[in-house]
Amino acid sequence: MELVTKLIFSFLLLASSAAFAADLDQAKRDGLVGERADGYLGLVDTSAPSDVRALVADVNDKRKAEYQRIAAGNDLEMAQVEALAGKKAIERTAPGGWILLNGGWQKK
Repeated sequence: MELVTKLIFSFLLLASSAAFAADLDQAKRDGLVGERADGYLGLVDTSAPSDVRALVADVNDKRKAEYQRIAAGNDLEMAQVEALAGKKAIERTAPGGWILLNGGWQKK
């Protein structure tokens, strides 16, 4: 259970900037961005503007660094941390948000 707590805390840290979170939240509400089962964000709309693409890349880079830190600190494989983070992110996705499951984007 300690790993789950660390992951949740880490996600809160990643979204700590109000402007950053607002941009990500807006991109999610606009249906441009969704959560993937591998713990990373994905582009729901492949024609998303370049600033949204940059936001997704930035968030994913930060998530990856945090997953690596958690994996190393807990003697886990990166894939284990990514899968758990993806599961939690999908669970936390609000109704109407987009999630990537079984190779396709779905509204939750």
